[in-house]
Amino acid sequence: MSKPCPYCGKPPKRVYGDDLFPHLPKLAGKVFWRCEPCGAHVGCHHGTDKPFGPLANAELHKARTDAHAAFDPIWELRYMERTQAYEWLAETLDIEVRKAHIGMFDLEQCMLTRSIAREKLQELLMS
Repeated sequence: MSKPCPYCGKPPKRVYGDDLFPHLPKLAGKVFWRCEPCGAHVGCHHGTDKPFGPLANAELHKARTDAHAAFDPIWELRYMERTQAYEWLAETLDIEVRKAHIGMFDLEQCMLTRSIAREKLQELLMS
């Protein structure tokens, strides 16, 4: 990862899950990028050191987790196919489908995703 940390400007370093999350054995061999000074980090695509997206601090990690928790039931409960759900999300957020990845979202996009996904799920549950 050649980009500096968006929070502190320092270069991130490649680390492994067992260093970053010693309490989570299932992440032991996975690759992450971490900024040591501020703790921002991001996971990598399986078998590579290519990051899923930009480094995220604790606040953004929580926002992404919350966005997934609100959005994922739309497709997990089979109200839509997964692809359809992401197409709906992209259209609703007015972004390209290829950019509709919560792991790439900023704080504002995560909060908006959480809000619209909750509304959509409520609508689907009522129909």
